Amino acid sequence: MRTARRNRTALILVCIIVFALAIALIIGLLAKKEPEDPHKGQVYIYDGFDWIWMTPLEGVPANDFTEDMFTSANGPIRYTGSDYTVLRGVDVSEHQLDIDWPRVAASGVDYAYIRLGWRGYTEGGLFEDAYFVQNMQGAQAAGLQLGVYMFSQAVTVQEAIDEANFVLDRISAYNVTLPVVFDWEKIEDSAARTHGLSVAARTDCARAFCETVRNAGYTACIYFNRNLGYYGYDLTRLTDYEFWFSLPESGFPNFYYACDMWQYSFSETVPGIEGPTDMNLRFIPLVSEDAGSVQADSK
Repeated sequence: MRTARRNRTALILVCIIVFALAIALIIGLLAKKEPEDPHKGQVYIYDGFDWIWMTPLEGVPANDFTEDMFTSANGPIRYTGSDYTVLRGVDVSEHQLDIDWPRVAASGVDYAYIRLGWRGYTEGGLFEDAYFVQNMQGAQAAGLQLGVYMFSQAVTVQEAIDEANFVLDRISAYNVTLPVVFDWEKIEDSAARTHGLSVAARTDCARAFCETVRNAGYTACIYFNRNLGYYGYDLTRLTDYEFWFSLPESGFPNFYYACDMWQYSFSETVPGIEGPTDMNLRFIPLVSEDAGSVQADSK
């Protein structure tokens, strides 16, 4: 009898202990924190070299384009979405030589970006494009919307301002309605005076050029490829200006941040231009008003 009582007591104690351990285990599991996501707040992007995790820049609008919004079936690439009016444009320089601008306009091209000039990458002189005047007069007479770009190799704020003034002195005679573009590009030559220019200095130059242009009453824009866009500029300091993104031979503007214009080809065939030509799409957002009507607006 005593043995049975002791056995029941022991069993009860064992049950109590097991129950207590189970409760402790449950409490421990509930209290245990989930492992923190090492990529919380980041996005997975292709930077042109590899897939990487990137923390988006605060205040820089994200790109809302996806690959399924574009098609190249039956001809040049086209936007098939419904959020933008899209204009098609060429960008040219003296390298295209003589251009038959009426044929260009008749082919469905809406606008032309003309290289106004450039700064030399060794001695740093400023030069006007040999076909600038001819191209501006021809494109304007053909009824195309006009924009200009300056190939920059500025290494100081003053040089960028000088480049902007070089442009402003030459465009007053024309109906330039598109943004004036700062086109700074890396020269892969150790002899280039821009070799080793810092991100901060390059961004300072872009801002100086664009502010000079804006103060003269024009819209300002910055041209860059994916490498410069991700690694060459502090885009948080450039959101007051339009972005012209260069990524040719891609199905869509595959860049995390929003752009106003996309250079999608270096080798388009355009009637009126001998040889391959750069081609672009300009995106104008459609904004719905209270009445349900739609109007075009730009960044």
